Amino acid sequence: MPHTLVENIGLLVTNDSAQDGTALGLIHDAAFLVENEKVIWVGSSASAPRKDVSNTIDAQGRCVIPGFVDSHSHLVFAGDRSAEFSARMQGDSYSAGGINSTVELTRQASNGDLLRSARRLVAEAITSGTTTIECKSGYGLTVDDEARSLAVAKQITSETTFLGAHVVPKEFKSDPEGYVDLVCGPMLDAALPNAKWVDVFCDKGAFSSDQARKILKAGIAKGLLPRLHANQLEPGDGVQIGVELDAASVDHVSHLSDRDIATLAGSNTVATLLPAAEFSTRSHYLDARRLFEAGVVVGLASDCNPGSSYTTNMPFVIALAVREMHFSPEQAIWSATAGGAQALRRSDVGHLGLGASADFSILSTSSYIHLAYRPGVPLIDEVWRHGTRIK
Repeated sequence: MPHTLVENIGLLVTNDSAQDGTALGLIHDAAFLVENEKVIWVGSSASAPRKDVSNTIDAQGRCVIPGFVDSHSHLVFAGDRSAEFSARMQGDSYSAGGINSTVELTRQASNGDLLRSARRLVAEAITSGTTTIECKSGYGLTVDDEARSLAVAKQITSETTFLGAHVVPKEFKSDPEGYVDLVCGPMLDAALPNAKWVDVFCDKGAFSSDQARKILKAGIAKGLLPRLHANQLEPGDGVQIGVELDAASVDHVSHLSDRDIATLAGSNTVATLLPAAEFSTRSHYLDARRLFEAGVVVGLASDCNPGSSYTTNMPFVIALAVREMHFSPEQAIWSATAGGAQALRRSDVGHLGLGASADFSILSTSSYIHLAYRPGVPLIDEVWRHGTRIK
């Protein structure tokens, strides 16, 4: 079987702690071997096996990192909310209710328009080093529109999430419980063919704790896996509900009590932070040191959406996490790769250990630290997924 050898790597981030005893598993002057889209050997360039090597990639002394795993995005929508952003920058506050303006445009858009827009955003994400991305519905909020949103999402990723419980749409404003019943019944059934996950926005202006629990349990009963928007706008029960239901991830979590942190630390649930949302809404940044000190597994994701975080750029997210949330550069890189993989309960991505998918980026620099050190600079030279170059 022909092999591909990636060699002359100045610094390799494997996320395999067996390499050097750290979370990033760093190897200097490194190489790795790829067969059938998987990593089958990792070590020093000098000791790299060369039998059956049919293709060699020379990293030219640059740093190589695992592909970013963006475990939280909303890519299927129409239009934008730039006017809302401008108003917010001039003093308006952010609330969940603005989602309804995107809902109106998304309902009017064709499937082809939605797919073209989503593919454009995926292409952006790839350019900045993302090789695995999750995508939610949530801008249709009717049975048919949620079903077609998920059908579009399935064409760009296998990590698709049913988010019928994004907000209560205007037509159900006087009957929110009726909408919850619709989400748990016909809408969920229509979502099943193209959804892997079920999610709820459990927060002020969206869904209550009891409603969130009911919707998540309905999804779980139909075979979907739970994840949760929680504690973004104010303290609440979302983290406790997520851990109670063994959610893969609770996301945003900008407002955490000591009890929430202790609960997360003793669970299988990842705390996924979305600092670009805080940036875009001028909101409170969580001090992530509290999570790391407690032993919580932390992920980083883009939260790409038209209202509160219109970016696909994971290096920007890393820079924000380091500058505003007190991550170390090492913690930020790990959380944007291995942490994102854990938030999707994936063991094949987010690292470059044996058996991993050959998803990686070659930087233009000698160190991953530059991703936070040089914010806004395009430092991703090459992007590879399954051993094939895609940028």
